[in-house]
Amino acid sequence: MVARESVQPGELLFAVPRAALLSQYTCSISDLLERERGELQSQSGWVPLLLALLHELQAPASPWSPYFALWPELDRLEHPMFWPEEERRRLLQGTGVPEAVEKDLANIRSEYYSVVLPFMEAHPDLFSPRVRSLELYHQLVALVMAYSFQEPLEEEEDEKEPNPPLMVPAADILNHLANHNANLEYSSNCLRMVATQPIPKGHEIFNTYGKMANWQLIHMYGFVEPYPDNTDDTADIQMVTVREAALQGTKGEAERLLLRERWDYLCRLEMVGEEGAFVIGREEVLTEEELTTTLKVLCMPAEEFREVQDQDGWEDEEREDSLMIANIPKLKESWRQLLRDSVLLTLQTYATDLKTEQDLLSNKEAYTKLSWREQQALQVRYGQKMILHQLLELTS
Repeated sequence: MVARESVQPGELLFAVPRAALLSQYTCSISDLLERERGELQSQSGWVPLLLALLHELQAPASPWSPYFALWPELDRLEHPMFWPEEERRRLLQGTGVPEAVEKDLANIRSEYYSVVLPFMEAHPDLFSPRVRSLELYHQLVALVMAYSFQEPLEEEEDEKEPNPPLMVPAADILNHLANHNANLEYSSNCLRMVATQPIPKGHEIFNTYGKMANWQLIHMYGFVEPYPDNTDDTADIQMVTVREAALQGTKGEAERLLLRERWDYLCRLEMVGEEGAFVIGREEVLTEEELTTTLKVLCMPAEEFREVQDQDGWEDEEREDSLMIANIPKLKESWRQLLRDSVLLTLQTYATDLKTEQDLLSNKEAYTKLSWREQQALQVRYGQKMILHQLLELTS
């Protein structure tokens, strides 16, 4: 979508009446979905909307038929969940995407056969045989992942469950940029797309899908922002990788046992977990408290750790060392060494090194010969490695 005339910040670009939204509450089977709400519980929380889509897609007189005609072709979605497994693992090894996709595929299959299909079979008058398909359900999950919106809770509603996803015609046409120039606002009668920056005539209008790293963009939406455009890009260091790096520095069984005690203590504090990650941005550590506490506990002298155990923690104190990226060189030497060792282990999980990626990106002819998927995956890997190599420099 492009601006037909120059637009100033604060100007209304378009509004979508709430009556035009497609959700579990506005579809033609909303009463049934509400009555059966207890039977439609799932890990994703998306089942009611997905059933609404499955019904409306095959309903001859659905008021959303013109909206469906604007959808992308469902069999041409580019999410990595639709890539062959070998290609996905080869191109995205080390990025975290293959592991996220495997969880998605397992959850989709389980949700479909345990909740969705039994519901459709119990209501054959509402769901024709052509929509009772795992393949179609798989495609619709990807569509909801990429095109739906979730209305934020009001401040006084923070304790409530998140609002369910909904489809917003027109708003879902806009592409995403970290440096976006428009934003969706919610009101009681409609949803309003409002300019947040000056938009010259003929320039594209970009919404934001939130602060998304490139691995999240390709996983959920099927595209990335080329380096260095995505200012929200991040790299993950798995929490268990920090434990592995700390274990490598132990000498003898006694030190290894003490290290495991320290890790168990961090688990009790809920600072670490077997599947968690420390998230590193370009300018700051997004999981600062978790990483600071972990480095502190794993690196403190044994006597100090025993005191912390006996006192069941330590008194709040003014933080001496900030984990803003620029301040990492000021960390204690033992902290920097453990962080560096963890980065080195993380870099070993990729199939290629930074120089290989740089050579491809700097060679325009070679880059243009790559497939679209290869280009997207390269941008994900390169952005992550640039953050990790920056950490290497700052911890040396």
